[in-house]
Amino acid sequence: MPNYSGPNLVSQSERRQAEEALLKAGALQKAIFNSANFSSIATDAQGIIQIFNVGAERMLGYTAAEVVDKITPAEISDPQEVIARAAALNLELETTITPGFEALVFKASRGTEDIYELTYIRKDGSRFPAIVSVTALRDAQDTIIGYLLIGTDNTARKQAEALRRAASYSRSLIEVSLDPLVTISPDGKIMDVNKATEEATGIKRERLIGSDFSDYFTEPDKARAGYHQVLADGFVRDYPLAVRHTSGRIMDVLYSATIYKNEAGEIEGVFAAARDITARKQAEEALLKAGALQRAIFNSANFSSIATDAKGVIQIFNVGAARMLGYTAADVVDKITPAAISDPQELIARAAALSL
Repeated sequence: MPNYSGPNLVSQSERRQAEEALLKAGALQKAIFNSANFSSIATDAQGIIQIFNVGAERMLGYTAAEVVDKITPAEISDPQEVIARAAALNLELETTITPGFEALVFKASRGTEDIYELTYIRKDGSRFPAIVSVTALRDAQDTIIGYLLIGTDNTARKQAEALRRAASYSRSLIEVSLDPLVTISPDGKIMDVNKATEEATGIKRERLIGSDFSDYFTEPDKARAGYHQVLADGFVRDYPLAVRHTSGRIMDVLYSATIYKNEAGEIEGVFAAARDITARKQAEEALLKAGALQRAIFNSANFSSIATDAKGVIQIFNVGAARMLGYTAADVVDKITPAAISDPQELIARAAALSL
């Protein structure tokens, strides 16, 4: 008798594999359609919704009964985006595409995989960005019988991108400042600095972060007290400190700082900005020295210092002038000019010489 066990066994094995593949495919399909994380919307060939899964209900706020056999996905999409998509496809494919459902599935209807971003409109009128994948559904004769649109809520990624852009913008603003800028945690540790702070201290950002804010001043206790004042009052203005560079160079600064809070109203830390006043302090010291020198001259008994107004009438007559000339200031101030206490013949000769 012929032995057919071999071929029969192979046939049964292939059939089992095919059945398992179908079961897996069916399980995957059910998982997708029943997932609350994906909006799965299937339409007929004309675009009328036939399947609206639990994920679509959760994301869009409609029940399946409200949309199945009634509307197309275009009616829950931003109309301006649908119009813009149709116009873009017209240019790209050099054809005429009607704004509406056709614009959402045109590429898929031509056998091209199509994934794009679209704003969906919920039942309550609110909107959210979605990434939509579109596939044409075909029968055994390869005729399109409908479309499957699988969408994922893209809000979180868009928010993350917005936060990254905001962070990048903030970092640019911080770095463009010529003044040292520092963010400090509630326990006084540096959380971030700009380039100007690195230059003021001579220390790289990586080493500054996590270290104690007060360690970089000539008076750490004063810096710490100023920081506690910020936490107590919410801010400080023009708090005088001096930053020590690793080279030993000292930079006099006025610190202004304010607290910043999270959405719960809790203090997240302190933002501080320092204004370099080294040049101003040097100018002030120079003025003080000049003033001291001026006072020394005017008060010196070795110099006669006489100041007049524009008409020559004496206004200041110092102790040196009083000693040399024998007048008191009261005798001459607002009364005479220096010419009245000078040799008249010498004055006549000087005038003649100057005339020539």
